[in-house]
Amino acid sequence: MGGARELAAALFDGAASRTGRVGMGQAIGDLLPFALGVAISPIPIIAIIVMLLSSRAGANSASFLIGWIVGVTGASVALVAISGSLSPGSNGSPSTSSSVIKLVAGLLLVMLARRNFRKRPKEGEAAELPGWLAGIDSFTPPKAAGLGVLLSAANPKNLLLIAGAMVALSQYHLAVGDEAIVLVVFVLIAVSTVVAPVIVYRAAGGKAHDLLGSMKAWLGQNSATVMGVLLLVIGIMLVGKGIGGLSQ
Repeated sequence: MGGARELAAALFDGAASRTGRVGMGQAIGDLLPFALGVAISPIPIIAIIVMLLSSRAGANSASFLIGWIVGVTGASVALVAISGSLSPGSNGSPSTSSSVIKLVAGLLLVMLARRNFRKRPKEGEAAELPGWLAGIDSFTPPKAAGLGVLLSAANPKNLLLIAGAMVALSQYHLAVGDEAIVLVVFVLIAVSTVVAPVIVYRAAGGKAHDLLGSMKAWLGQNSATVMGVLLLVIGIMLVGKGIGGLSQ
Protein backbone atom coordinates (compact mmCIF):
# COMPACT_ATOMS: atom_id res chain seq x y z
CA MET A 1 0.00 0.00 0.00
CA GLY A 2 2.82 2.35 0.88
CA GLY A 3 4.42 1.72 -2.49
CA ALA A 4 1.16 2.44 -4.28
CA ARG A 5 0.77 5.74 -2.42
CA GLU A 6 4.34 6.75 -3.28
CA LEU A 7 3.75 5.88 -6.93
CA ALA A 8 0.51 7.89 -6.99
CA ALA A 9 2.26 10.84 -5.34
CA ALA A 10 5.09 10.68 -7.86
CA LEU A 11 2.63 10.56 -10.77
CA PHE A 12 0.72 13.51 -9.32
CA ASP A 13 3.90 15.54 -8.87
CA GLY A 14 4.97 14.72 -12.42
CA ALA A 15 1.60 15.77 -13.81
CA ALA A 16 1.69 19.01 -11.82
CA SER A 17 5.20 19.72 -13.08
CA ARG A 18 4.14 19.14 -16.69
CA THR A 19 1.10 21.37 -16.18
CA GLY A 20 3.36 24.09 -14.79
CA ARG A 21 5.69 23.84 -17.78
CA VAL A 22 2.76 24.03 -20.19
CA GLY A 23 1.42 27.08 -18.36
CA MET A 24 4.84 28.76 -18.48
CA GLY A 25 5.20 28.02 -22.18
CA GLN A 26 1.76 29.43 -22.94
CA ALA A 27 2.46 32.51 -20.85
CA ILE A 28 5.78 33.16 -22.62
CA GLY A 29 4.04 32.78 -25.99
CA ASP A 30 1.30 35.18 -24.90
CA LEU A 31 3.83 37.77 -23.69
CA LEU A 32 6.14 37.51 -26.72
CA PRO A 33 4.38 40.15 -28.90
CA PHE A 34 4.46 42.63 -26.01
CA ALA A 35 8.16 41.98 -25.36
CA LEU A 36 8.92 42.51 -29.05
CA GLY A 37 6.92 45.74 -28.95
CA VAL A 38 9.14 47.05 -26.14
CA ALA A 39 12.28 45.71 -27.85
CA ILE A 40 11.56 47.39 -31.19
CA SER A 41 11.91 50.92 -29.85
CA PRO A 42 14.04 52.84 -32.37
CA ILE A 43 14.77 55.94 -30.26
CA PRO A 44 16.48 54.09 -27.35
CA ILE A 45 18.46 52.01 -29.86
CA ILE A 46 19.55 55.19 -31.65
CA ALA A 47 20.41 56.78 -28.29
CA ILE A 48 22.76 53.99 -27.25
CA ILE A 49 24.33 53.94 -30.73
CA VAL A 50 25.04 57.68 -30.45
CA MET A 51 26.60 57.03 -27.04
CA LEU A 52 28.77 54.26 -28.49
CA LEU A 53 29.99 56.68 -31.15
CA SER A 54 30.78 59.39 -28.58
CA SER A 55 33.92 60.09 -26.58
CA ARG A 56 32.47 58.38 -23.46
CA ALA A 57 31.35 55.25 -25.27
CA GLY A 58 32.03 52.68 -22.58
CA ALA A 59 30.81 54.46 -19.44
CA ASN A 60 27.74 56.12 -20.96
CA SER A 61 26.51 53.09 -22.93
CA ALA A 62 26.89 50.81 -19.88
CA SER A 63 25.03 53.30 -17.68
CA PHE A 64 22.24 53.74 -20.23
CA LEU A 65 21.90 49.97 -20.60
CA ILE A 66 21.67 49.50 -16.83
CA GLY A 67 19.03 52.24 -16.64
CA TRP A 68 17.05 50.66 -19.47
CA ILE A 69 17.09 47.21 -17.82
CA VAL A 70 16.18 48.63 -14.40
CA GLY A 71 13.28 50.61 -15.93
CA VAL A 72 11.81 47.66 -17.85
CA THR A 73 12.26 45.29 -14.89
CA GLY A 74 10.87 47.73 -12.33
CA ALA A 75 7.79 48.55 -14.43
CA SER A 76 7.18 44.84 -15.09
CA VAL A 77 7.40 43.85 -11.41
CA ALA A 78 5.17 46.73 -10.29
CA LEU A 79 2.54 46.10 -12.95
CA VAL A 80 2.41 42.32 -12.45
CA ALA A 81 1.86 42.93 -8.73
CA ILE A 82 -1.04 45.28 -9.55
CA SER A 83 -2.41 42.89 -12.17
CA GLY A 84 -2.36 40.03 -9.66
CA SER A 85 -5.13 41.77 -7.72
CA LEU A 86 -7.54 41.40 -10.66
CA SER A 87 -10.10 38.73 -9.86
CA PRO A 88 -10.37 35.83 -12.33
CA GLY A 89 -13.51 35.45 -14.39
CA SER A 90 -15.93 32.57 -14.06
CA ASN A 91 -15.14 29.17 -15.59
CA GLY A 92 -11.51 30.18 -16.11
CA SER A 93 -12.43 33.03 -18.46
CA PRO A 94 -10.52 36.34 -18.29
CA SER A 95 -11.79 38.75 -15.65
CA THR A 96 -13.90 41.69 -16.77
CA SER A 97 -11.30 44.15 -15.46
CA SER A 98 -8.45 42.48 -17.38
CA SER A 99 -10.55 42.42 -20.57
CA VAL A 100 -11.35 46.13 -20.20
CA ILE A 101 -7.64 46.90 -19.65
CA LYS A 102 -6.72 44.97 -22.80
CA LEU A 103 -9.42 46.74 -24.82
CA VAL A 104 -8.40 50.22 -23.63
CA ALA A 105 -4.67 49.49 -24.08
CA GLY A 106 -5.33 48.16 -27.58
CA LEU A 107 -7.28 51.27 -28.60
CA LEU A 108 -4.53 53.52 -27.23
CA LEU A 109 -1.88 51.57 -29.15
CA VAL A 110 -3.90 51.91 -32.36
CA MET A 111 -4.01 55.68 -31.75
CA LEU A 112 -0.24 55.72 -31.20
CA ALA A 113 0.19 53.74 -34.42
CA ARG A 114 -1.85 56.34 -36.31
CA ARG A 115 0.34 59.11 -34.86
CA ASN A 116 3.50 57.29 -35.92
CA PHE A 117 2.21 56.81 -39.47
CA ARG A 118 1.47 60.53 -39.69
CA LYS A 119 5.04 61.32 -38.59
CA ARG A 120 6.60 59.32 -41.44
CA PRO A 121 8.94 61.40 -43.61
CA LYS A 122 7.66 62.07 -47.10
CA GLU A 123 9.40 60.71 -50.18
CA GLY A 124 12.91 62.18 -50.37
CA GLU A 125 12.54 63.92 -47.01
CA ALA A 126 14.94 63.28 -44.12
CA ALA A 127 13.42 62.16 -40.84
CA GLU A 128 13.62 64.52 -37.88
CA LEU A 129 15.18 63.03 -34.74
CA PRO A 130 14.71 64.41 -31.20
CA GLY A 131 16.95 67.41 -30.59
CA TRP A 132 18.33 66.01 -27.31
CA LEU A 133 20.17 63.27 -29.22
CA ALA A 134 22.65 65.91 -30.39
CA GLY A 135 23.63 66.64 -26.78
CA ILE A 136 24.46 63.05 -25.80
CA ASP A 137 28.21 63.74 -26.20
CA SER A 138 28.04 65.92 -23.08
CA PHE A 139 26.16 63.36 -20.97
CA THR A 140 27.68 62.00 -17.76
CA PRO A 141 27.11 58.32 -16.80
CA PRO A 142 24.43 59.18 -14.17
CA LYS A 143 22.56 61.26 -16.75
CA ALA A 144 22.83 58.41 -19.27
CA ALA A 145 21.42 55.99 -16.68
CA GLY A 146 18.56 58.37 -15.92
CA LEU A 147 17.77 58.64 -19.62
CA GLY A 148 17.66 54.83 -19.83
CA VAL A 149 15.11 54.65 -17.02
CA LEU A 150 13.09 57.52 -18.49
CA LEU A 151 12.88 56.03 -21.99
CA SER A 152 11.90 52.61 -20.66
CA ALA A 153 9.66 53.08 -17.63
CA ALA A 154 8.21 56.52 -18.39
CA ASN A 155 7.48 55.91 -22.08
CA PRO A 156 3.67 55.69 -22.65
CA LYS A 157 4.08 53.10 -25.41
CA ASN A 158 6.25 50.86 -23.24
CA LEU A 159 3.97 51.22 -20.23
CA LEU A 160 0.96 50.19 -22.30
CA LEU A 161 2.81 47.15 -23.68
CA ILE A 162 4.19 46.11 -20.29
CA ALA A 163 0.77 46.59 -18.68
CA GLY A 164 -0.85 44.42 -21.35
CA ALA A 165 1.81 41.76 -20.85
CA MET A 166 1.49 41.70 -17.07
CA VAL A 167 -2.32 41.56 -17.20
CA ALA A 168 -1.99 38.57 -19.54
CA LEU A 169 0.56 36.93 -17.22
CA SER A 170 -1.59 37.42 -14.11
CA GLN A 171 -4.42 35.40 -15.68
CA TYR A 172 -2.26 32.24 -15.71
CA HIS A 173 -1.97 32.17 -11.89
CA LEU A 174 1.47 30.56 -12.04
CA ALA A 175 3.53 29.59 -9.03
CA VAL A 176 5.86 32.36 -7.85
CA GLY A 177 8.96 30.64 -9.26
CA ASP A 178 7.35 29.98 -12.65
CA GLU A 179 6.07 33.56 -12.84
CA ALA A 180 9.57 34.84 -12.06
CA ILE A 181 11.01 32.77 -14.91
CA VAL A 182 8.42 34.15 -17.35
CA LEU A 183 9.23 37.68 -16.17
CA VAL A 184 12.96 37.11 -16.73
CA VAL A 185 12.31 35.83 -20.27
CA PHE A 186 10.07 38.84 -20.97
CA VAL A 187 12.70 41.32 -19.75
CA LEU A 188 15.53 39.60 -21.67
CA ILE A 189 13.58 39.84 -24.93
CA ALA A 190 12.43 43.40 -24.21
CA VAL A 191 15.99 44.69 -23.61
CA SER A 192 17.72 42.59 -26.29
CA THR A 193 17.73 45.24 -29.02
CA VAL A 194 19.38 47.82 -26.76
CA VAL A 195 22.00 45.24 -25.75
CA ALA A 196 22.68 44.34 -29.41
CA PRO A 197 24.54 47.56 -30.40
CA VAL A 198 26.84 47.12 -27.40
CA ILE A 199 27.66 43.59 -28.57
CA VAL A 200 28.30 44.89 -32.09
CA TYR A 201 30.57 47.60 -30.69
CA ARG A 202 32.60 45.07 -28.69
CA ALA A 203 32.75 42.38 -31.39
CA ALA A 204 33.19 44.35 -34.63
CA GLY A 205 36.37 46.19 -33.66
CA GLY A 206 37.40 48.74 -36.27
CA LYS A 207 34.24 48.13 -38.31
CA ALA A 208 31.96 49.00 -35.40
CA HIS A 209 31.64 52.71 -36.23
CA ASP A 210 30.57 52.04 -39.82
CA LEU A 211 28.10 49.32 -38.79
CA LEU A 212 26.59 51.38 -36.00
CA GLY A 213 26.43 54.45 -38.23
CA SER A 214 24.47 52.48 -40.84
CA MET A 215 22.10 51.13 -38.18
CA LYS A 216 21.51 54.64 -36.83
CA ALA A 217 20.78 56.06 -40.29
CA TRP A 218 18.30 53.29 -41.18
CA LEU A 219 16.50 53.43 -37.84
CA GLY A 220 16.29 57.21 -37.94
CA GLN A 221 14.70 57.19 -41.39
CA ASN A 222 12.31 54.27 -40.82
CA SER A 223 11.50 54.41 -37.09
CA ALA A 224 8.02 55.92 -37.53
CA THR A 225 6.98 53.28 -40.07
CA VAL A 226 8.40 50.37 -38.06
CA MET A 227 6.71 51.50 -34.86
CA GLY A 228 3.45 52.31 -36.65
CA VAL A 229 3.13 48.79 -38.08
CA LEU A 230 4.13 47.11 -34.81
CA LEU A 231 1.79 49.16 -32.63
CA LEU A 232 -1.10 48.64 -35.05
CA VAL A 233 -0.68 44.84 -35.04
CA ILE A 234 -0.38 44.60 -31.25
CA GLY A 235 -3.20 47.11 -30.73
CA ILE A 236 -5.62 45.17 -32.94
CA MET A 237 -4.63 41.94 -31.17
CA LEU A 238 -5.36 43.48 -27.76
CA VAL A 239 -8.69 44.94 -28.92
CA GLY A 240 -9.69 41.49 -30.17
CA LYS A 241 -8.72 39.82 -26.87
CA GLY A 242 -10.52 42.49 -24.87
CA ILE A 243 -13.74 42.15 -26.87
CA GLY A 244 -13.46 38.35 -26.73
CA GLY A 245 -13.05 38.40 -22.95
CA LEU A 246 -16.00 40.75 -22.43
CA SER A 247 -18.27 38.62 -24.62
CA GLN A 248 -17.72 35.47 -22.51
